Amino acid sequence: MQKRLDGHAAGTRRVRVVTGGVLLVLLAVLLVACTTVPLTGRSQLMLISEETAIAASEPAYFQLLSEPAAEGRLDNDAALRARVEHISGRIIAQAIRLRPETADWKWSIHVIDEPETINAWAMAGGRMAIYSGLIHKLEPTDDELAQVLGHEVAHALARHSAEQMSVALATNVAINVWAVRDHPSTGSLAGVSLAAALAIQLPNSRGAESEADRIGIELAARAGYDPAAAVTLWQKMSTAAKSGVPAFLSTHPSHNTRIEELRALVPTMRPLYEAASAPPVYEFPPAASGLPGVAGATGATRKSDYR
Repeated sequence: MQKRLDGHAAGTRRVRVVTGGVLLVLLAVLLVACTTVPLTGRSQLMLISEETAIAASEPAYFQLLSEPAAEGRLDNDAALRARVEHISGRIIAQAIRLRPETADWKWSIHVIDEPETINAWAMAGGRMAIYSGLIHKLEPTDDELAQVLGHEVAHALARHSAEQMSVALATNVAINVWAVRDHPSTGSLAGVSLAAALAIQLPNSRGAESEADRIGIELAARAGYDPAAAVTLWQKMSTAAKSGVPAFLSTHPSHNTRIEELRALVPTMRPLYEAASAPPVYEFPPAASGLPGVAGATGATRKSDYR
């Protein structure tokens, strides 16, 4: 009996030594993998390259859009699609100026017909979508709509999808190691706790959303859209929230906080807006997207729920 206990203790010590070593290696990898966001200088975990994230986003993009396309709910309002594409095109042109390598991306924007959904999202490589409910319920001006689209383009520029995938990868490794180290037979609880702690750092956290707001309002201003519209947009969001919290608010700063943060940025952005003269417009590829049921939709073929 004593031998079995001694053997168990020795085995436990070996597990702790091995997992401790793995944790040290993991920490070293995480430190090496830290880089900075191109436009803000914020520290960013990048275990997965931007190129990998872009490649992974293409099939995911098609999958997310295939159902509304098959049901005739994708880009079914030609005038609305043209409006969204024009505003997006002006913002994307400025994004390419700030990060010239993104000219090679397959930038794409689609309008999903869901009248009750106030949302928009972006994937790695500039693959985006916006829901008709955001436009029909908020009735944004072009300047206000530019703030939404600028925010989504900002997510792509700031490599938030690659960052999210990196955090998810690190979380998965840490959960498995931690579970073995402290709970060899029942480590799930520790894993859940660790995942909850690490999830705070996901790119759809409030901090990352504020970063996308900061980049987005600048892109819109450079594209010739009034930065003051960021404030009025979120005042409309606040009104909409009173009748039910829209999906994006679960991961975004509170509308009051956001309004004040954006209001503080307006004076800095106004000179960029006033200097914008005949801003260029990015031309989406003329080929059809390849999505079923989409006739003549432009773009080639993404997370961030207006997140």
